[in-house]
Amino acid sequence: MTSLPVSIPDVLDEYRLSNSFLGNVIEICIVTADYRKTIEGLIRLGIGPWRVYTFSSSNVQDQTYRGAESEFSLKVAFAINDNITWELMQPIEGRSIMAEFLENHGEGIHHVAFDCNGAPWEERIKMFAERGFEKTQSGLWADGNSFAFFDTEAATTTCFETYHFPPDFEYPEPEEWLPAPPPR
Repeated sequence: MTSLPVSIPDVLDEYRLSNSFLGNVIEICIVTADYRKTIEGLIRLGIGPWRVYTFSSSNVQDQTYRGAESEFSLKVAFAINDNITWELMQPIEGRSIMAEFLENHGEGIHHVAFDCNGAPWEERIKMFAERGFEKTQSGLWADGNSFAFFDTEAATTTCFETYHFPPDFEYPEPEEWLPAPPPR
């Protein structure tokens, strides 16, 4: 994180500061060493069903890690409950902030994603950078979902992400559904 002069924002009301830009929380992600075991526990809590994918260079373009091109593979699972997406990430290979987290902290909540009030993609990146938070990992999944993680951990104790699904985005067919696919 770059050290920037700190200015105190105005308090607009009981819910907002004048420098607010993150918008709504749209995702909570857990990094795990065993996605199946973690999904089993979350299913017991009523979270699911889960779509499971492998993110790799074959379906994630423009992969970056700490400012450089870098290939990585992750097992990724999504469960959508009302207005929150639950995500699990299990590092498979390559350098990633998820593998770093697992090595340094063990399993647990890794990041929270925000919609940045629907701002255009480049504007989101700029708003994080203007506050001193650079991208740590990014990519483009399924030809339309841009995602970026930011170096917010030192300032906030957790990683922040934003992603953008185009209006016509549809999830690709997953490798598997857990515990089972939804009825059609």
